Amino acid sequence: MSEGWPIITLTTDFGTGDFYVSALKSSILRICRAVHLTDISHDIPPYDIMAGAWVLQNAAFLYPEKTIHIVVVDPQVRTNRKIIAIERNGHFFISPDNGLLSLLLPDGQDTLFDAVQINNPVLWDSFSESEIAKHDIYGPAAAMLAKGAPLSELGQPLTEIKSYRWAKPVHDSNGIQGWVVHIDTFGNLISNIPSSLIDLYEYKSIKLYTGTSIIKQICSTYDDVPDGETTAITGSSGNIEICVNKGSAAELLGVQKGAPVTIVFQK
Repeated sequence: MSEGWPIITLTTDFGTGDFYVSALKSSILRICRAVHLTDISHDIPPYDIMAGAWVLQNAAFLYPEKTIHIVVVDPQVRTNRKIIAIERNGHFFISPDNGLLSLLLPDGQDTLFDAVQINNPVLWDSFSESEIAKHDIYGPAAAMLAKGAPLSELGQPLTEIKSYRWAKPVHDSNGIQGWVVHIDTFGNLISNIPSSLIDLYEYKSIKLYTGTSIIKQICSTYDDVPDGETTAITGSSGNIEICVNKGSAAELLGVQKGAPVTIVFQK
């Protein structure tokens, strides 16, 4: 395969036990065979827009510029919600207009991006109604971009897309108040507290509270504590994670998304 072939990534809540991912991929390959298809994840919890946005934010820009990202987590499937495509930082994103792309726009609608509502009827020409019902128009739209079509060819321009304001941690010289924003496959509790935020303050030690746990240091690795013990580390996202060495912090602590994470500075 040529290194010059365009890349299309897929992030969905489809799972891998049904034909849905295959139908999506087939709708791309019927239009454009010269393409690299790569799966970011199909295990986003069903309808969990926040989880989809988090995974996308941390994975998308690891790919080369001009990568095309299909992102489908859609609680309103088959309704009249828009399907959109945007260009941001040299990447293309195709998704329902339901807030999935919010974390790509950290400054809100003031962030620079180009967007269209995907409604060009040409995209449906080679598919029957039953086929379109299986995969919507995400695949054909991505295939058109992969073949070199400009974003404007997919549909009508948009000046706004649906975007949520994600909670940011509150902080001062006494400590930081944040929240669990994601729970990964291993049960690690990923907070919205960047480790760099802690470095802004002077302190002798810290205490981190979440659920029933009190953690007194940020470790470098899981193995800095014995098996089964709770600790906190800086995760690959750059944010503080509460974890259990060779275990699930979510299960051990009974913590869910949205739970508070409090860091108190000891002076």
